[in-house]
Amino acid sequence: MTPVPPADQQRPRRADARRNYDRLVAVAREAFREEGADASLDDIAKRAGVGPGTLYRHFPSRDVLLAAVVRESIDALHARAEDMLTAEDPDAALLAWVHAAVAHAGTYRGLAASMMSSMYEEGAPLRSSCDRMHEAGARLMERAQRQGSARPDFDAADLFDMIAAVAWVTERSADGPGAATRLLPVVTKGLLAGG
Repeated sequence: MTPVPPADQQRPRRADARRNYDRLVAVAREAFREEGADASLDDIAKRAGVGPGTLYRHFPSRDVLLAAVVRESIDALHARAEDMLTAEDPDAALLAWVHAAVAHAGTYRGLAASMMSSMYEEGAPLRSSCDRMHEAGARLMERAQRQGSARPDFDAADLFDMIAAVAWVTERSADGPGAATRLLPVVTKGLLAGG
């Protein structure tokens, strides 16, 4: 049996582990921004000043690391949806959230594709983030269907697919975010029954 170190020696190890975790997330965020979601994990470890073993101890797969990197932004997107549930105009609230969700999905090249594949994979590291986005959009959609003009035949899965599709096209466009600016008004017009 391995002896347990005294409590005063355990705290520094935990503090070091936390610092390594935080540093890896910060470096990965930057690497994903620069190189996309397929950035080299070994390069991320090197830039963070740790060995690959340390990275894989904290993040056993790319999707676990990606889920940690996007957690805060998903939480912010979810909170924004909650705030928008009390907005005066349910259609405007839904459209504003869709624009924010497309911008989020396009944060890193490859993020939209990773999230879409995780949406249908039970136990996938990004699944809980996808579920939170799905739930947030569903509530706004249902409110717009009840009180606004959102099409009754459109559901949250359709909404999520639309967001991912626009984000995917945008990341491949030479125009970048300009593509979303052009596409979203056209795509979301069909979302509203009166559009």
